[in-house]
Amino acid sequence: MSESQAQTNIDNTRLHNHYGSFKLERLPKTTKGDLRAWDAADELILNTLHNDYTTQLNQAEPLLIINDTFGALITSLHESPIHSWSDSYLSQLASQNNLQLNELKGLYRFIPATDDLPQRYLCVIIKIPKTLSLLEDQLIRLKPHINRDTIIIAGAMSKHIHNSTLQLFEKVIGITTTSRATKKARLIFSKNTLESIPTNNPYPNKLTIPEFQLTLINHANVFSQNQLDIGARFLVQQLEKCPVSQHIVDLGCGNGVLGIVAQTLHKDAKLSFIDESYMAIASAKDSYQRHFKNTPQQQADFFISHCFNQYQGDKADLILCNPPFHQAHAVGDHIAWQMFQQSNQQLNPKGELWVVANRHLGYHIKLKKLFGNCRTIASNKKFVILAAHKR
Repeated sequence: MSESQAQTNIDNTRLHNHYGSFKLERLPKTTKGDLRAWDAADELILNTLHNDYTTQLNQAEPLLIINDTFGALITSLHESPIHSWSDSYLSQLASQNNLQLNELKGLYRFIPATDDLPQRYLCVIIKIPKTLSLLEDQLIRLKPHINRDTIIIAGAMSKHIHNSTLQLFEKVIGITTTSRATKKARLIFSKNTLESIPTNNPYPNKLTIPEFQLTLINHANVFSQNQLDIGARFLVQQLEKCPVSQHIVDLGCGNGVLGIVAQTLHKDAKLSFIDESYMAIASAKDSYQRHFKNTPQQQADFFISHCFNQYQGDKADLILCNPPFHQAHAVGDHIAWQMFQQSNQQLNPKGELWVVANRHLGYHIKLKKLFGNCRTIASNKKFVILAAHKR
């Protein structure tokens, strides 16, 4: 390895700032060396806190950090008491992992995004999420827990801060300004000047799909809020072709649409829903109960889990999967690949994995490599539905 290559490797695994030098890892771990566990927005937030807000960090009251993707902020600010509010179980694991990796304990408490905040805060740090609806829900629910003097600093890469982002802060919180861009990152400063003006929260919302006789409950961070995801729609149209199954898993379930439709077709089957998003599991549970509340014989399990890592159920006869091809803003197939590998382990003999994906991703190659077989159930110009069975 050349000196420049070695330096690049060091830079991509260790974050240096005013609070120390910290080794940081992404979860799930990836071999792509250009993906770091932090970005320039994290660095800009930490520099700004050190330069301008040291007094606020030295308070006995907890600092609230929202959407810390891999725990870069939590790890760096470990000497302050911290409440971390996030919808991602994987982010929770990453934060814990990075604290342990640096042999830090910290006064750290994780709060799922489906839970309400427990107290008022003097200082709030927000990493702008990819989903505007999640940000809207978080700001509305944050509002009762701040006052006019609360410091609110939000950060993201400049290309991910849009007029709609700033308008949302102004609508819910109040006067909002931005910093100059540094290393293509920017900060948002918002002051709670609308403290006495309540804001109605539109989440969770209902999505009715008449052609499938479905009504889905969508919490704020569920993908495709206002219409059925076109990939999921394509797979739903093919589910009648699925083999008869006693135990079906909806892996990466989102609002649970695949599992719910599968339950209507396999009335005696046991269903398991798995997702690493707290809001996805809440949506799937609410949607499932809405459809089957009058049929007490139906039983379903719901697991907050990264792929099958935290799953505690039985092996499956059928796994349905609409896998993600990105993590936050980073595009990649590493999570899909883990889903496929673990599905192979979690299937009963002759059990099947059904996957819907964009045609260009070439998942048939991965599935054939893993399972030794792969067949195409259906395809159109954009999507393909693939099935592989365990031998």
